[in-house]
Amino acid sequence: MEPNEFKLTEEGIKAVLPPLEAEIMEYMWKVKEATAGEVYEHMKAEHPDMRRSTVSILMNRLCERGLLSRSVDHGRGGMRYVYHVTTTKQEFEERVVQRILTALMSNFREATYAYLSQIKKD
Repeated sequence: MEPNEFKLTEEGIKAVLPPLEAEIMEYMWKVKEATAGEVYEHMKAEHPDMRRSTVSILMNRLCERGLLSRSVDHGRGGMRYVYHVTTTKQEFEERVVQRILTALMSNFREATYAYLSQIKKD
């Protein structure tokens, strides 16, 4: 997953993911694998107007971004997708920091070096 946008006013992974996708990923990092229905059940108390189909759409987007993968599970109720995390939260955060620092070094090399050397001294 390559973050394309960094929102300075947001905290944590909401700085690089839309809020609902960030919430889904926080939950998925805790449980490691879940169905869209399980994620919906977890989120519906905080988002009572959200539909289950919305969670499925968001989880499919997270698959497209490479943060989740999915497999088909056949059970009593028929076929369902089970989603799995593809990276740890720490690996994700390290990639985000690396991408941002690379962009800063490409665009503002002198200022980035000056700032990082100042931080190191403090």
